[in-house]
Amino acid sequence: MIEQFLQPDNTEQALDLMQQHSACATWFAGGSKLNAKPTLTEKTIAISLDHLSLDKIELQGQALHIGAMCRVQSLIDSELTPYALKQAATFIYSKHLRNQATLGGEIAAYQDESLLLPTLMALKAHVITADASNISIEEYLQQDNRDLILQVVIPDINLVCLAFNMTRSAAGLSIVNAAVSLSQTGETIIVIDGVSPRRAGYSTPVRLTDIEAQDLDEEALEKAVAQAVFPEADIRGSIEYKQYIAGILVTDLFIECQRLVKEA
Repeated sequence: MIEQFLQPDNTEQALDLMQQHSACATWFAGGSKLNAKPTLTEKTIAISLDHLSLDKIELQGQALHIGAMCRVQSLIDSELTPYALKQAATFIYSKHLRNQATLGGEIAAYQDESLLLPTLMALKAHVITADASNISIEEYLQQDNRDLILQVVIPDINLVCLAFNMTRSAAGLSIVNAAVSLSQTGETIIVIDGVSPRRAGYSTPVRLTDIEAQDLDEEALEKAVAQAVFPEADIRGSIEYKQYIAGILVTDLFIECQRLVKEA
């Protein structure tokens, strides 16, 4: 339960406060996740990032730089945001939550139903952190101790990318999340979530790099994806069902990406 709320004026102050109170402090971005399960915090001190001017969306050449405090709704509203990222953001069903939640907070929350993580990976996104690291979103998510994100960078806003969150109903739990991107030169990225063993209680988005390197037709791609994932059976479905859905979903996204590339 949050008992103390601190508001630093710059990144240096924020990092100093976190160093002083690290045992009982948490970052406070939009706050949409700190007081609700499954991300309810046990920390007692919240260090706000609201005054750090990290909410801008800027195009630098073909690269899009998005501040970690950018609200999810702002991603949808911005004409600079790639279609796939807008699409992923709309899977947060409530506009009220989208106006509260931030891009950095969604990455940190690491929730199963988030379509933003696979989409960012498919878009080749990388993050710039407070310690001046510049690493891929995939590498960042694999770290046990993750530094404060300042910016998310999408290197090419013209990359064709599509994503989808498969559920049984509009209000149902996510079964499989998938994102596929395809460049004009034929480079493919396939990212899928909800079908890999959990790490520290969280679902882990994975790239199917072995499949990406192969030139597979529709039937072979569907079969290869189904065989490449190792989901766990739960109330969302059996292992076989999730494997089947994963194959169908990725194949459909890939076919549509191919169509869009040809039309571009």
